[in-house]
Amino acid sequence: MFNSWGGSVDMATGSGAEDDTHSKNPDVDRASVKSLEETHQSWLLEPKAEKKKKEIDLGCMVCSRKLFLILFVTTIAASSIVGLSVLFWKMTPRKHHHPPPLDNYTIALKMALKFFDAQKSGRLPKSNNISWRESSALLDGQVAINGNPTDLSGGYYDAGDNIKFGFPGAFAMTLLSWSVIEYKAKYEAAVELSHIKEIIKWGTDYMLKTFNYTSPNVDYVFAQVGDANTSDPNDHTCWERPEDMDYARPAYAVSSAPDLGGEIAAALAAASIVFKDSPAYSNKLSTGAANIWKFARDQGKRERFVTGLPEGEAGFYNSTSYWDEYIWGGAWMYYATGNTSYLQLVTHPDLAKHANADGGGPFYGTFNWDNKLAGAQVLLSRLLIMKSPGYPYEQLLREYHNQTQTVMCNYLPQHGKFNTTKGGLTMFLYGQGQQLQYAVANSMLASLYAEYMKATDVPGWYCHGTFYPAETLNDWARSQIDYVLGHNPMNMSYVVGYGERYPQQVHHRAASIPKSAGRVGCTQGHKYRDAKSPNPHILEGAMVGGPNKFDKYHDRRTNYQESEPTLAANAALVGALASLSTATNTGVDAKAIFNALPPLFHPPPPASEP
Repeated sequence: MFNSWGGSVDMATGSGAEDDTHSKNPDVDRASVKSLEETHQSWLLEPKAEKKKKEIDLGCMVCSRKLFLILFVTTIAASSIVGLSVLFWKMTPRKHHHPPPLDNYTIALKMALKFFDAQKSGRLPKSNNISWRESSALLDGQVAINGNPTDLSGGYYDAGDNIKFGFPGAFAMTLLSWSVIEYKAKYEAAVELSHIKEIIKWGTDYMLKTFNYTSPNVDYVFAQVGDANTSDPNDHTCWERPEDMDYARPAYAVSSAPDLGGEIAAALAAASIVFKDSPAYSNKLSTGAANIWKFARDQGKRERFVTGLPEGEAGFYNSTSYWDEYIWGGAWMYYATGNTSYLQLVTHPDLAKHANADGGGPFYGTFNWDNKLAGAQVLLSRLLIMKSPGYPYEQLLREYHNQTQTVMCNYLPQHGKFNTTKGGLTMFLYGQGQQLQYAVANSMLASLYAEYMKATDVPGWYCHGTFYPAETLNDWARSQIDYVLGHNPMNMSYVVGYGERYPQQVHHRAASIPKSAGRVGCTQGHKYRDAKSPNPHILEGAMVGGPNKFDKYHDRRTNYQESEPTLAANAALVGALASLSTATNTGVDAKAIFNALPPLFHPPPPASEP
């Protein structure tokens, strides 16, 4: 019998206690009713309570608390590991990759340039970086002899005195510019390119003040500021710092100056190549060069510039000729402008004859501030071997080239042209003082010519039937510069500040008087001149005159022949050092000097008379 819900109406038997237990237990036997239809047994089963998961709402997503804790701990641990790694990396000593150390020639080169900063006249910029020098001679040019008063402040003091000599000063700037044109990459590698360009500009700015550079009709040029023998007191009777000068400083103008004008033209023309990246200034230099060149070439004004100076001043830089300046200056004018009339002039047979270009004269083969012929021939040999301009220039260019090779042979000790000291110094003008200036100037030429040969794959040259590799000239130049830097019987560097032992009593007013002494008058400075103590200021980079023919050097301030530095000598030293420097593995820049030259197949204009 079944009831209406599908269950039996029969009563189960058993003890009442058991029944009572089943009736009171809410957890019924689920297995016993498992077979019932779910719709009929749902009332018998209590719903199973689900365990609620612990979750965290992160806004953009929902995740479990356990997963969140795992991610959080992992992130903190990773951050800690990264932070400790970075800290360890920063605290651990590391090997820095520094550029290779500079070679000795480059080190000396950087020093030699500082000498020019110490020689500056005029209003000095804060960047001059010579602590014991200040602005000086701001009124130069107000006392003008044979010319109108004008601003002649600026420029460089020539040596240990406070006179500004135009002739050797212009030569110094020409050499510095030549060096930059040939070895720009080395100056860049030595971080000195902007420095040497600033040095050159300081000199050329002053040169442009010494004549009316904008006029094609120059009447005169100032050759010198200050005097040594004409008035009293003067620069030689007084021993004063430039900042303390209180004596008259006359500016001497000359109306005839084929030599001085030719050298100024060379300096401005060479500098115009250096400053091609500044077109306005380069053009300014070119204009000045063209106008002073015209003045120098004036046939009615062909007396050496020293003839226009007082007799007491003429002997210091007494130019012996001006024909060499015509070849030297004309070559630079040609390179700067590309105007073939200059090339025609320097290859004119009459000019070559007047300049003794075939090997005559007592100074032949010795490149220096007075005689530029050897330098001019090297400069024009460059044109022949690299450009081969052909007719009608080739014949004279080839003669210049032949003479250049003869000069190079003469440099070699085995050919006996020049005397050599036991210590190895070549004595170019035997018996004269200040021999180092000649050694470094001709070392510059020798090394340059060697580089010209290398640049054109010429292995060497012949001397009296014997073949010499181009490197032979570099070796000779290196021997002379090494002598200057300390490889000599005195074991002394003749460049102040270089090496462990160098001259202490340099003949130099500004370096010998302590800045702390305050103003020192004309004769009051004599006690510093005559003192036997070292100079209070180190004239870093200055090359002194050098030892005598016995390799002996007497380190006395009053011994000016041996202990005085000069602008022209230091400029030649800079050129020689740059040529030997290994700041880069490059040689000369074969193209820079030719940038202004046109193709050489056009018929040239009529030649001007020499």
